[in-house]
Amino acid sequence: MGAVRLHRVEEGPEDGPVVVFGGSLGSDLRMWEPQVAPLVERGFRVVRYDARGHGGSPVPPGPYELDDLGGDVLALLDDLGVDRVHFAGLSLGGMTGMWLGVHAPDRIASLVLCCTSAKLGPPSMWADRSRTVRAEGTAAIVEAGVSRWLTPGYLERHPDRAEFLRAMIAAVPAEGYAACCGVIERMDLLDVLPKISAPTLVIAGAEDPATPPAGHSDLIAEGIPGARLEVVADAAHLGNYEQPEEFTRLILGHLERA
Repeated sequence: MGAVRLHRVEEGPEDGPVVVFGGSLGSDLRMWEPQVAPLVERGFRVVRYDARGHGGSPVPPGPYELDDLGGDVLALLDDLGVDRVHFAGLSLGGMTGMWLGVHAPDRIASLVLCCTSAKLGPPSMWADRSRTVRAEGTAAIVEAGVSRWLTPGYLERHPDRAEFLRAMIAAVPAEGYAACCGVIERMDLLDVLPKISAPTLVIAGAEDPATPPAGHSDLIAEGIPGARLEVVADAAHLGNYEQPEEFTRLILGHLERA
């Protein structure tokens, strides 16, 4: 399957260092809104994209593989006319970032891997979720999705933001969501993590039920030479959205060091 032309939004100075943001399964590029203004103010050119099957990007028929998602990003970089970028990804976006670090090291100046995993089983869970979504649509998994993305306290305090995210999940095309579940079902990057040479920051949410720090973030940080792990309190899976100030502070610090 060839690369698709990803929907993207660019902000910031054209001559600034480029930071590309890749999002979670079930999200679109709006999930990164809290990070845009602070990075632009520091002179970065921020590019957010929708993964294939999500948001405004094309929805080719499945199956998809991680190679496809990574190839889409490389085509995006070619389209933008940029040789090297800083890449920040959360969950599925982080998996894509690890693939890029392994397969296109010359294109990646640094990595930020948020609330993600190098191997996220059991495979049967993802196969079951794919079947559910293909049969009933993404509306069927909205409540389960938001309860993984946000802590109960945040859901209670910010019902309007929770509703925004519910609508985001429900708007994802069923085929796109289900085919990306298949990517995660078949993904295993644990053995290739040592091949990543880009300066890497791993950020975990202390209360993330989907990719908890123990057994996920810690294995990534141990596997990638020189990687650093930061665990953010009071954050579930969509940590950049729930704790935007702390995630942004960590991301900016890493970018400026890199």
